[in-house]
Amino acid sequence: MSEFWLISAPGDKENLQALERLNTVTSKSNLSYNTKFAIPDFKVGTLDSLVGLSDELGKLDTFAESLIKRMAQSVVEVMEDAKGKVQENLLANGVDLTSFVTHFEWDMAKYPAKQPLPSVVDTLAKQLAQIETDLKGRTAAYSTLKATLDSLNQKAKANLFTRTLSDIVNKDDFVLDSEYLVTLLVIVPTQNYIQWQKTYESLSDMVVPRSTKLIFEDKEGGLFTVTLFRKVIDDFKARAKENKFMVREFYYDEKEITREREEMTRLLSAKKQQYGPLLRWLKVNFSEAFIAWVHIKALRVFVESVLRYGLPVNFQAVLLQPQKKSSIKRLREVLNSVFKHLDEVAAASMLDAAMDIPGLQLNNQDYFPYVYFRIDLSLLD
Repeated sequence: MSEFWLISAPGDKENLQALERLNTVTSKSNLSYNTKFAIPDFKVGTLDSLVGLSDELGKLDTFAESLIKRMAQSVVEVMEDAKGKVQENLLANGVDLTSFVTHFEWDMAKYPAKQPLPSVVDTLAKQLAQIETDLKGRTAAYSTLKATLDSLNQKAKANLFTRTLSDIVNKDDFVLDSEYLVTLLVIVPTQNYIQWQKTYESLSDMVVPRSTKLIFEDKEGGLFTVTLFRKVIDDFKARAKENKFMVREFYYDEKEITREREEMTRLLSAKKQQYGPLLRWLKVNFSEAFIAWVHIKALRVFVESVLRYGLPVNFQAVLLQPQKKSSIKRLREVLNSVFKHLDEVAAASMLDAAMDIPGLQLNNQDYFPYVYFRIDLSLLD
């Protein structure tokens, strides 16, 4: 599974033995794969400051998760023709996300543990805010470009009544600069091709014989040219409509045709130029944001463990990876059984989801006798 549970229990002898029991039970029953999760000793400060920091970290956690999900989705959108390779571009420090989480080590160089905790949190918050600002700017430009191209491509894929014609008509298909003659484009259903060939010359007076040519067709019909005298245009249109032949309003303007073709070429070139740098930026900064997010999880465990278990700081963090979705309920029961002594009220409340826990702002379904945080790596769901 791509889900992890980051928990902690006090580091005294009794609870370390409880952790050993947990490892034994979960291993024998194949409920979860467990590893120790190393968190440095930070400068604690006052308990009042930790309460405020706990709230701030909760908000930062939510923001970071939202940011990396948006970045992952941006990678999907950029790699539109290679979506099967998205996952191999969502790495952290060059390794897959599961490996990074299970082998997590605190980055002392980037987030010095000797600094006061609020400073460490502030560094993470500023880093993520800057990544989000850059993400908005970089993806907005690419998205606008892609939307314009998508719109042009949709017009090229539309039916014969509405699709763009700049990619299918040629100057040679038309009589141009004639005072008397004009070339029209007529949409003929596939089943009426023979009828068109037999009747188009007689639909009106003054139609040029043998002037029709099929220049494009789709699954529904074909686009034919026909040349006639200007003064019979209205009569020809009316008679054509009676026979289920529709004249497509179109005037061949070479400058406009050239402009549309050049615009498509320019947009395709611009998209190609932006693709590489944008994907590289997304890969690098997704990694940075994800690493920051896991550091935030570690900080949350530290702060909540101190608030829950008191001073001096003494707790053991463990990372659990549930092995199967079907075993999650059983794993939760084992955890509550092993650590129920930490908070008898909370443990009892697990049996009654409707019961409120006095003095806690958390919904009791999110509260357990041990410190618990979830890490969900299903970023593309």
